Amino acid sequence: MNAKTAATAASLDPDTPTLLVKVFGKDRPGLTSGLFATLADYGVDVVDFEQVVTRGRIVLCALVTAPPNDGELRAQVHQWAEGSHLDAEVISGRGDNRPRGEGRSHVTILGNPLPASAIAALSTHITETGGNIDRVFRLAKYPVTAVELAVSGVPTEILRAALAPEAAAQRVDVAVVASGLQRKAKRLVVMDVDSTLIQDEVIELFAAHAGCEEKVAEVTAAAMRGELDFAESLRARVALLAGLDANVVDKVRSEVRLTPGARTLIRTLKRLGYQVGIVSGGFTQVTDDLADRLGLDFAAANTLEVEDGCFTGRVVGDIVDRAGKAAMLRRFAAEAGVPLEQTVAIGDGANDLDMLNTAGLGVAFNAKPVVREAAHTAVNVPFLDTVLYLLGISREEVEEVAENAEETEFDEVGAP
Repeated sequence: MNAKTAATAASLDPDTPTLLVKVFGKDRPGLTSGLFATLADYGVDVVDFEQVVTRGRIVLCALVTAPPNDGELRAQVHQWAEGSHLDAEVISGRGDNRPRGEGRSHVTILGNPLPASAIAALSTHITETGGNIDRVFRLAKYPVTAVELAVSGVPTEILRAALAPEAAAQRVDVAVVASGLQRKAKRLVVMDVDSTLIQDEVIELFAAHAGCEEKVAEVTAAAMRGELDFAESLRARVALLAGLDANVVDKVRSEVRLTPGARTLIRTLKRLGYQVGIVSGGFTQVTDDLADRLGLDFAAANTLEVEDGCFTGRVVGDIVDRAGKAAMLRRFAAEAGVPLEQTVAIGDGANDLDMLNTAGLGVAFNAKPVVREAAHTAVNVPFLDTVLYLLGISREEVEEVAENAEETEFDEVGAP
């Protein structure tokens, strides 16, 4: 569904007679110009108009001031519509559209697929909170179906609280963000790395070469569930790498797999003027390479200590843990000159929670339950570029960026 909307009249007396002209039928070039050429013969002013095309069928609505005698206009519209093989309605009224209610939000719904039952349930909850759906349009049809609803009449936080549990029950993703320039102004995106930007846990890749993968995986899973202190769990896992030849770094870098959609997300954000960073509880031996090859603006992670060509089983300096990730977000924002409310953070684990809650928009990406419940919104499809839809960026805009972008070299496995 493609929507194109224009509103003209800055102010209209509510008692001014107006006509709502609606035509619908099979779409083809020239219908919009044909309708307005017909209306132009009667000297009317355009107050508002909207056009939607769905699977080759058009609905075109025009709100115009009524001429002194609108009978001839009505007849002419019906005659033109019949000649164009369209149906038409002309409805009398007064004034413009009713004002939108206080409290305006964008509600983005993602599904793969997107069942009608989910839309029914979510729209019912919108109504029950006192909200009204003012406009709907589709952002994407693949790899997920993404639709955006403009909702008014209810505060954003109340709407978010009402829709989140219903979205989980319907197995779709819903993001509710406040309308206004603030949404368009988010200019820094910071991501977690392991199981977010990439499909892997880097320490487990190192552990596979050290022969202790199972032990490390057990500790990693407990830490991500929030059952263990991250700093202590990291030290315990890193200790198992003691004595491993540091030359294994090149092998691990080659094994890293970007998450599907990661490159598209970064490329699109960069082309639109965003700054992009990563912050990780993993290791600079891998994240610095990722940052360089993906053209990122910021990167922070832990560093494995090396002596005599081998890992010592220790990390160098302060550990980037849950609090450290939030601190890095603040630092990146300060260096980028971006207020925190204009930042986006993306992560999957418990150690990302402080960062997600510090950002203007925190996105839980295929996250653990404790993270999904605490974040501003959650995405549970395996495509990282779906985050773009939460920012109001459509699939068509993403593809336009892709067509104009120079190809980058990154031999990731499994990413599109």
